[in-house]
Amino acid sequence: MKSLLLSSVMGLALLGAVSNVSAAECGDVTIASMNWQSAEVLANLDKIILNAGYGCNADVVQGDTIPTLTSMTEKGQPDIAPEGWIDFMRDIMDKAVADGKLVYASKSLSDGGVQGWWIPKYLADAHPDIKTIDDALKHPELFPAPEDKTKGAVFNGPPGWGGTVATAQFFKAYDAEKKGFTLVDTGSAAGLDGSLAKAYERKEGWVGYYWEPTALLGKYAMVKLDHGVKFDAAEWKRCNTVADCPDPKKNDWEIAEVDTVVTKKFSENAGPIMDYLKARSWDNKTVNELLAWMTDNQATGEDGAKHFLKNNEAIWTKWVSAEVAEKVKAEIN
Repeated sequence: MKSLLLSSVMGLALLGAVSNVSAAECGDVTIASMNWQSAEVLANLDKIILNAGYGCNADVVQGDTIPTLTSMTEKGQPDIAPEGWIDFMRDIMDKAVADGKLVYASKSLSDGGVQGWWIPKYLADAHPDIKTIDDALKHPELFPAPEDKTKGAVFNGPPGWGGTVATAQFFKAYDAEKKGFTLVDTGSAAGLDGSLAKAYERKEGWVGYYWEPTALLGKYAMVKLDHGVKFDAAEWKRCNTVADCPDPKKNDWEIAEVDTVVTKKFSENAGPIMDYLKARSWDNKTVNELLAWMTDNQATGEDGAKHFLKNNEAIWTKWVSAEVAEKVKAEIN
């Protein structure tokens, strides 16, 4: 009996040692939070799961797409970029992966970053014939311009955005001006949001540039217009995204690939954490709804992460083992 007790104690000690070694092997982890809501909440979600579930000492560091991904390539830090919009520097990123500096862990947004021209769902329901950009441009009367009600309006984003350039080029490609429309410069992100929110609250017509995942599309049901043509990568690069190109053609909007990127060194030592990062992916509808809750409640990224974990077990428990899931639940409850 004494021998059995001694063996049990030694066994428990060994298990504890293994657990501590596992935590030590994880050690310090840096997670990049970009300067927008969806990236902020995802970084905090990873922090909670890594710390509570895997015994890491993970911390969130501030970043932005190009500086963060460049630093990961050249300096090996931070360890993880949960929401990397890699299309901004695709050639550089692919080379870094090929050179063994970075690893694409997963598609953080399973359906990608989606941009385009949108109309309110109530208008789409009332006019089921409007499915494409060309369909909408047949009806300037449904989308009255704020300064001239005899014309229709297409609302654009602020100066400096890639989506603003593409929308202006599409405005030309689809002959919107000849069809009775004017392109409205909203001046800022707040101006764009305000134009959409104002129209929605009044149940008025609105068509313009927007994207997801965003809080606004979590709050307001919108329908993305079909471009009526297939995506042509060469044309997109040649003219659709070049502000002074004089002859843009109709084209679809490129779906942005949004990946979780980790350094090669981290991936080689992360063990089961890489299994989590490879499995961790969510869709735009889920993120839109979460961002809307965060905006309505003036919530931080950490608040949003905890809200998601408490209310979406059916989603996130599929990303981790049962043991890890229980540790995370214990942490947030």
